[in-house]
Amino acid sequence: MCLFVGLLLFGPRIVDVLWWLVDPVRWNATFDTVLWPILGIVFLPLTTLIYVLVAPGGIHGFDAVWLALAFLIDLSGYAGSRRYGRRGRRVTA
Repeated sequence: MCLFVGLLLFGPRIVDVLWWLVDPVRWNATFDTVLWPILGIVFLPLTTLIYVLVAPGGIHGFDAVWLALAFLIDLSGYAGSRRYGRRGRRVTA
């Protein structure tokens, strides 16, 4: 179970970093500076992954749906961890 949670937590981040190392030209075409991809990898890894996939050719049509879906998945991870954290801190008598 711990391995599964670890892969869910760090999986997109590992893919982002490996893809950045393997194909830096695509990342440079997508982002102007190094700051945005680093912030994206730290806070919204799946959204960053999808953005790098669709942005160099321009965002057209269904690409926006993929970005919105990735963003919602990233946010749901934060919301779920916050709710779980509240439940874990409750002390019952």
